[in-house]
Amino acid sequence: MAPRIALEKSERKAPAHATHLGRTSPQQTISVSVIVRRKNALKLSELKGRRLSHAEFNAQYAADPADFDSLRTFAQNHDLAVDEAASSLPRRTIVLTGTAEAMEKAFGVELNSYEDTQHKKRFHAFTGKISLPEEHVPAVEAVLGLDSRPVATPHFRRLDDAADPDRRKKRPTIPTPQPQPFSAVQVAQLYSFPTSLNGSGETIGILELGGGYTASDLQTYFSGLGLSVPNVVAVGVDGGSNSPGDPNGADGEVELDIQVAGSVAPAANIAVYFAPNTDQGFIDAITTAVHDSTNKPSVLSISWGGPESSWSASSVTALDDACQSAAALGVTITVASGDNGSSDGTNGTVVDFPASSPHVLACGGTALYANGTAIAEEVVWDDQPQGGASGGGYSTTFATPTWQASALPSGQSGRGVPDVSGDASPETGYNIIVDGQPQQIGGTSAVAPLYAGLLALVNQQLATDGQVSAGFVNPTFYENASAFNDITQGNNGSYSAGPGWDACTGLGSPKGAAILNALTASVATTAS
Repeated sequence: MAPRIALEKSERKAPAHATHLGRTSPQQTISVSVIVRRKNALKLSELKGRRLSHAEFNAQYAADPADFDSLRTFAQNHDLAVDEAASSLPRRTIVLTGTAEAMEKAFGVELNSYEDTQHKKRFHAFTGKISLPEEHVPAVEAVLGLDSRPVATPHFRRLDDAADPDRRKKRPTIPTPQPQPFSAVQVAQLYSFPTSLNGSGETIGILELGGGYTASDLQTYFSGLGLSVPNVVAVGVDGGSNSPGDPNGADGEVELDIQVAGSVAPAANIAVYFAPNTDQGFIDAITTAVHDSTNKPSVLSISWGGPESSWSASSVTALDDACQSAAALGVTITVASGDNGSSDGTNGTVVDFPASSPHVLACGGTALYANGTAIAEEVVWDDQPQGGASGGGYSTTFATPTWQASALPSGQSGRGVPDVSGDASPETGYNIIVDGQPQQIGGTSAVAPLYAGLLALVNQQLATDGQVSAGFVNPTFYENASAFNDITQGNNGSYSAGPGWDACTGLGSPKGAAILNALTASVATTAS
């Protein structure tokens, strides 16, 4: 028998906040996504901003068919079946299914069942490392699905969740209007989003790990704003589906994302990718969206995440790799930075992942106060201790990217979060419709689709100019800090706002027209 080797980065610890229920039933059917190496290493710096076509990408950076063939043999030898329809060379994902007993033998693990004490969700997991026959180890980067614990929470906050009675006292003592909620259309106007564009011809992808939307909610919301309802399609990943009906669940997240993005870019198509709340579901949803040749999203909005410290190393690497593929293909990924300030809900200073990936646009939160159609004041969103606050800080997993190095305070190291920000306080949040009821919702969840909508407008203009999509925007944003409203007041716990980039609100909130100008100039320069 060939010797077995432990798979690098695959180690898992026992689930926290979960009740152990015993061994997983040997006959339970389990599906795993095996992430396979690229044919060639992808080095984004060598592309120098050039966007690859899907054909170019697949020829250079997809999985090698020989590696898939080798894993088909592995599956056959271990009583596992290959789900060919769910497998994909461009996504570098081969999906294997079989019994828990067969999976344990194939991957050298012991599966146990647990119940999440908070969400009452049952899942299976293992501790220790995955192992494989020596011949397969070089080709395999991650095995996802042997551990199905929930990995992420939605980053939205209802107004009644944010009750710090003293938060008004903490605000700067300058005369300002009282806080008021907005429609997403009003927020876009306050941020000077271009009014001559509507997102026509573009598709905005939205990733969801639960909940759902109803056609009647969208009809009520958009007709109330005098807008036509966008074309919205639901795409199921790993058995996920549009499942509305729980007003206390993730429906608020799904409706918020669609209604904000659709308000900003009302003529754009919207594709919502529904997947289970597992690392397998999360990563499969990203790769499905990025390589979706039917809907072709040019931007993907993600409002889910979890503390960077809670993710396994292999899952972090696999998800960040998927975001690198997006950058190569010209797909921008906008990600909420989290709603629990500098602690991200832990006992230390922790950033949220995937916002901490250096290949996404991390979106933090502000409290936005208006005087008519003008911004009167904007400060860091901070409703702590009882409420939420803009997630931000410094990654302990990712080094400072070159494009961010000059922006970070002296002496700080690690990828800084967030990159940018926008209105997120529930007090100054968004009026939306959830399960037939009007609600006032905030959270950094609102900011990711806000920027996704803006980038759909930018991409519409670029297409009109005969140019490629905006793609990975971070370097351009850091070179054009004046395209943002610098937020200099407030804190998110351990970090305070100040002139320039900070770990509360990043570069600041958007000046939409200035961002359009910066990106169109940057893309034109790259093309020439």
